[in-house]
Amino acid sequence: MGVLRSSTSGPTRAPRDLTWLIAVAAALWGTDALLRLPLAETVAAPTIVFAEHLVLTLVLAPLLPRSLRAFRRLDAGGRWAVVGIGVGASAIATTLFTLSFTVGDPITPAVVQKLQPVVALVGAAWLLGERLSRRFWWFALPALAGVWLLAFPDPFHVAVDHLVAVLLALGAAVLWAGGTVLGRLVATRLEPLELTTLRFSFGLPAMFVVVLATGSPLWVPDVPSSLAVLGIALVPGLGAMALYYVGLRRTPASRATLAELAYPLTAALIGVFVLSRPLEPVQWVGAVLVVASVTALSWHENRARDRALVTVA
Repeated sequence: MGVLRSSTSGPTRAPRDLTWLIAVAAALWGTDALLRLPLAETVAAPTIVFAEHLVLTLVLAPLLPRSLRAFRRLDAGGRWAVVGIGVGASAIATTLFTLSFTVGDPITPAVVQKLQPVVALVGAAWLLGERLSRRFWWFALPALAGVWLLAFPDPFHVAVDHLVAVLLALGAAVLWAGGTVLGRLVATRLEPLELTTLRFSFGLPAMFVVVLATGSPLWVPDVPSSLAVLGIALVPGLGAMALYYVGLRRTPASRATLAELAYPLTAALIGVFVLSRPLEPVQWVGAVLVVASVTALSWHENRARDRALVTVA
C-alpha cells in the first residue's frame, strides 16, 4: 500500500501504523476458549467444527461464485493446495484443536499454537525447496523444551492425559502451519477473501464426512450452544481474521509478531481468572519459553540479514 496523500499540496505522509489493531485481533483469538471449552464439554468436537464451517460458509456465500471462478483458473497444483488448506488446515486442524480442550486446560492449546512459525519454516524447507540454517535450532530447541514442560508439569514423569492434550494441539498447529505454506503457493493468484471463502467452503464437506463417520449430530443441541457456535465463528473466527488482515496491511511484520502475543496472554488470563484452569509453575515456565523463543524467531526472520530459512537459488 502506498503513502497517503494530503488533500493539500503539502508533503506526503506515511500510513498510520495499526499495530494496536493486530493486538485487538489477537486478543479476540484468545477469547476462543471462553466459548469453545464449555461447548466442547457437552458437544462432540466434529459437531462444533461442522457448525462453525456451516456458519462461515453461509456468511461468505456471496463471495463463493467469484472464488470458484478464481479456483478454476488455478493449475492442478494450486487446486490441490486450496483443497489441502480447506480439508487439513481448516476442518481437521480445528477438530484437533477443539478436542484438545476436552482433555486438557484451555491455556496449553493456545500457547502450543505459537509453534506455527517453527513448523511453517520446516514445511517451507520441505515443500518449497528452501533450507534451514543452524541458527534455526537456537530458537526451535528452546520452544520444543517449552512444549515438553507444558505437557509434563513433572518433566521426568510422562502423564498420558497431558501428552494427549499437547499432541492434539500440536497436530492442529502443524496443519495450520501447513496451510500457511500451501497458502504461499497460491497467495499471488487468489485474493485473501477468495482464499478465505474457499478455505471454509472446502472444509465444510470434509467436516460433513467426519460428522457422518463419527455418528455425531449435525448441529448443537440447544439455543445457548447455537449462540456459542455463532460467537466462535464470527468473533474469534471471521471478525478477528478481518481485523488482522486490515491491521497487517499497515503494520511491519516485526511489530505484528509482538502484537500477536495478545493471543496467548488473553487465553492465559481467561483460563486462570474466568475458567479457573490455572497452570502449574513449571508449565508457566514452558509457556514463557515457547512464546519467547517463537517471538524471537519471528523477529529475527523479519530483521536479521542472515535468516534461519535460506532460499536456495
